[in-house]
Amino acid sequence: MAKLVYSQEELMADHPYAKRQEDAGYLMHGGFDETGTYISPRTLHRWPAVKAWQGALKEKGVPLIDASVELLKHGNFPNVEQQKFLLKNGYGQSLWNSLTVTGIVEARGRALCEFTAPDFQDIIVDDISETATGHLGKGLLYAHGADEGGDPDQPQYGAHDAMWFAARDLLFGANAYPADIEPDNISRPDQGRLMPQLPDVYEQIILLLMNVLMIEVRAEAFFSFCQKVMRDPDVFQDRREAAERAATMVERIRTDEAIHVGYLQTVVSEMRAFTFKTVDGGTIAGKDLIDPIWQGMIHWHAETQHEKARELSYARVREHFEAMPEGAKLLDQFNALGARAKAA
Repeated sequence: MAKLVYSQEELMADHPYAKRQEDAGYLMHGGFDETGTYISPRTLHRWPAVKAWQGALKEKGVPLIDASVELLKHGNFPNVEQQKFLLKNGYGQSLWNSLTVTGIVEARGRALCEFTAPDFQDIIVDDISETATGHLGKGLLYAHGADEGGDPDQPQYGAHDAMWFAARDLLFGANAYPADIEPDNISRPDQGRLMPQLPDVYEQIILLLMNVLMIEVRAEAFFSFCQKVMRDPDVFQDRREAAERAATMVERIRTDEAIHVGYLQTVVSEMRAFTFKTVDGGTIAGKDLIDPIWQGMIHWHAETQHEKARELSYARVREHFEAMPEGAKLLDQFNALGARAKAA
């Protein structure tokens, strides 16, 4: 029988590393085994735990929610060919900014290390001791925050923030462009009370988990985009070896992030199957509580936020080309690459 109860120490445990991860002047979390294979941090027991909790759901006939890039209706903007066009026409700052902003946002994820999750057992009828939901405050949220912005107990190791900055510096060289960038808000704005049946503190954490899950889904699409651009021999021709290392760095982040999608997907799926206690003394089926909010979260990230980000990025591209002698012609070519991708 699979183990379903874990301590925080177990969920934070690392594999033994033969070598730590270091590149571009950054010492980072994770490491390599004797064969040189990269191993994500804090996954010695965390991955077996998530798989066990998912297995328990399957045994109960509870489906996992879809948490794949299929939820997204649009690809990255700019697309791969457009990004290559920008690089070839002197606008490397577009990609530099994207990598920098991603690193800054990742650093903010460290706040999860300081977050005290409420005890969901207080508002759930079912026993949650053998579920991912029951372990949110027992290491899952802390480990997630440590992955993103660094473990406060191990400040010598950078996390995903440092890994994105390392990938950026490998591509362009350190300090190639100004780094004083303020990221746009990528979280869904406050909509007021969406789950008035629950105490506010529980609603807020559920919304946070859903929001972070959709951010992780969008990140998966960005990983693919980055690796295709970085590994294309038509760009970064004078830095091909460094660009390959940058793509490998992104692949390691991608490997790390899989556990985040895994546990969040499990938690939301579990919550759909639970029965919740309501503030008026009654109960409500989890799917009736969760499903409408989850669909709204998907729409905001896949449609609303995508369009907002696309408009902002396009404005910056247009501004760049307008400052060039044949900028109008170049902008038309850039737009054509977008239209061609849509038609394909």
